[in-house]
Amino acid sequence: MKFGLFYEHQLPKPRDKEQWDPDAEHQLLKNALDQIELADSLGFDYVFEVEHHFLEEYSHSSAPEIFLAAASQRTKNIRLGHGIVLMPPRYNQPARVAERISTLDLVSDGRVEFGTGESSSEQELGGFGVDREDKKQMWEEATRECVKMMTTTPYEGVEGAYFGMPQRNVVPKPLQKPHPPLWVASSRRETTMVGARLGMGSLGFAFETPDEMQERTDQYFSLIREECYPIGAAINPALGVVNVLSCFDTDEEAIDKGLEGAQFFAYSLAYYYNPFTAGQHKPGRSNVYKQFIEAPPEQRWGPFGEAFRSFGGFDGGSPTGEEPKDEVTRALWRAAQRGGCIGTPDFIKDTLRKYEDAHLDLMIFVAQCGARKHEDVMDSIYRTGKQVIPEFKERHHKHQEWRARQLEGVEYPVNSSI
Repeated sequence: MKFGLFYEHQLPKPRDKEQWDPDAEHQLLKNALDQIELADSLGFDYVFEVEHHFLEEYSHSSAPEIFLAAASQRTKNIRLGHGIVLMPPRYNQPARVAERISTLDLVSDGRVEFGTGESSSEQELGGFGVDREDKKQMWEEATRECVKMMTTTPYEGVEGAYFGMPQRNVVPKPLQKPHPPLWVASSRRETTMVGARLGMGSLGFAFETPDEMQERTDQYFSLIREECYPIGAAINPALGVVNVLSCFDTDEEAIDKGLEGAQFFAYSLAYYYNPFTAGQHKPGRSNVYKQFIEAPPEQRWGPFGEAFRSFGGFDGGSPTGEEPKDEVTRALWRAAQRGGCIGTPDFIKDTLRKYEDAHLDLMIFVAQCGARKHEDVMDSIYRTGKQVIPEFKERHHKHQEWRARQLEGVEYPVNSSI
């Protein structure tokens, strides 16, 4: 199993203000670069950076290619992952994506992971005029053509359903051949299996349990062997899972310094993605953190509880501890719980061994979230790098041997950094 960090660049507003302090965004990005540089020095394998637009407080990461380029010059080994690029052409014209991915791959000496996705928040879809009914097809068409642009000379052009372009030679080409490893954002099991059929790694954003991962791993690699028709020129068979991290010397300290951040992560995500509440946001005026702090405890996992419970389909509801039925809603609920990676190094290692037994390829930690202090994030990353990760690195060769057995007979070239 390998390990990474995941960044939304969360920036809660002060409770008593409509706007942030003047230097807040500047300091947020500087702190994140320090955190990634530390992680690189400790042996973390990946950093994944989102692309979101207009999601105030939840994510100030609208230009991940620029941030990752900065990170490439502060690090030596850590893989630089887009988690993900929004691929519908109204967000990003595919040729521009190919140019940016290739350039980042060159300046980072071939360390890019090309994660893709479609987005689903109304703030973003409506802001760019993306039709919700068409976004999945947009993602597939744009991703397929983008990879062709990185691997053919010249690119022959296309008149597709969602964008068209004449023959051109898209330059530069990436350093990694035939192209950087491909990933897809997966908040549902169905999308993970779509990734398998297209030869893409799955970035699991549903906070999947070890038991769920065992079932998904078996099915995923079966599809890789039997039903894979790659979207690119090489496959990246890999499964990643996101988990909130807070690693300290005692469970009490880890919870005290980490749980509220996890809860705000879930709350602010639900705030923007819940169709019942999407229209209540006032751009530039709403204070999401203030609403979160003032919410009843049973709503710390998602705002406007009654509407959200109706959407998710509960039996008993979250106050009883029973998980929602809907996969996406369940992920939000899980994100707000203590989970298995908020605690002492020994507590976290016990959790990770279960994922290791389920043959998880990549655990991606959310360390910076909510109003967590920079020094606490650094402390948590440091302790994880020193006291948690080494044990699993020592055994990673066994996982690679297991992977090799799963890929026996696969005819397509494999381009994976796992």
